[in-house]
Amino acid sequence: MVAPAYPASRTSWFSRPAAREWTCPPAPRGVAVFHASLPGYAPTPLVELPALAAGLGAGRVFVKDESSRLGLPAFKILGASWGVCRALCDRLGITVPAGDPLGVLRARAGAFRLVTATDGNHGRAVAAMARMLGTTADVFVPDGVHPAALAAIEAEGARVVRVAASYDEAVRRAAEHSASDGSALLVQDTGWPGYERVPGWIVEGYSTLFTEIDRQLRSAGAGAPTVVAVPVGVGSLAQAAVIHYRSGGSAPTLLSVEPDAAPCVLASLAGDRPVTVETGATAMAGLNCATPSALAWPYLRSGVDAAVCVADEDAAVAARELADLGVPAGPCGAASLAGVRAALPSLSLGPADTVVLLSTEGTAANPATV
Repeated sequence: MVAPAYPASRTSWFSRPAAREWTCPPAPRGVAVFHASLPGYAPTPLVELPALAAGLGAGRVFVKDESSRLGLPAFKILGASWGVCRALCDRLGITVPAGDPLGVLRARAGAFRLVTATDGNHGRAVAAMARMLGTTADVFVPDGVHPAALAAIEAEGARVVRVAASYDEAVRRAAEHSASDGSALLVQDTGWPGYERVPGWIVEGYSTLFTEIDRQLRSAGAGAPTVVAVPVGVGSLAQAAVIHYRSGGSAPTLLSVEPDAAPCVLASLAGDRPVTVETGATAMAGLNCATPSALAWPYLRSGVDAAVCVADEDAAVAARELADLGVPAGPCGAASLAGVRAALPSLSLGPADTVVLLSTEGTAANPATV
């Protein structure tokens, strides 16, 4: 059960190093094979930035640049594509088709309308999947989403439903809407009691990002990372990171990074229970979430060993620094660098450390980028 809103006296740091000893089963192996079958698939770049390594005191620093993923400016299409595929197959009572799954599903997807809520990138990804499958989508959006982001969702052919309230309320409205329409298929990336399978599939979809990182680090001769910084909204990507790194041979420090206007995971970790926080305006719109995903929370509680929140100005500085180094990061993507900087006194990085920063969106995903 979600507790009352977190009080104004918030902490800005959490640490539980013992989380590195926790383990869990891995994600399914077939996810990466599915993504490789999609038109235009290619691994996104893992960019090494020696200048950042020198500034942070680390041996090597890499940025996973998600500014162009399957034609969209953010990583979300990985989860949306697998989640939509699995949800459609489940509704149709079939297994995921081999070879060309989208081609097979396209013939039957027109009977369904995809529904989701978003503060930007997830909604656009679901809308893009609807377009690729030849069907339609209703995308519920809360206050604070940039008009250009709304236009990008509409350009995919979706119907945008504006909700004059928070992200959590937009999720509630989307769920209510889909429950009243037998042809609607809710594809939401946050879970709650009774709605867990689809968000679980979406999290599985994010696993491809981490399998790519493993291969790319090996190719660079870097070995396993010692720190992985993850921007966090409701915690689904962080859940995928926990599943990946707590089920294999390496056990890096997993650092979750949130805006100080919406630190729901940090507050929950500090309180050792899921809580809802009062959110405010932030340029990190994709991270502006009040409540952790119920599905993600057990993994975050057990597997995340450090969390920090950052101000908009810190994310803006980080975005400019990454841009100067050739990585086009929006505020959410740059949050990982801002978070590592904020956590430096506690991370104690040295020349033996390899840091991976997840830059989850490009500047095109967030037109408000400074």
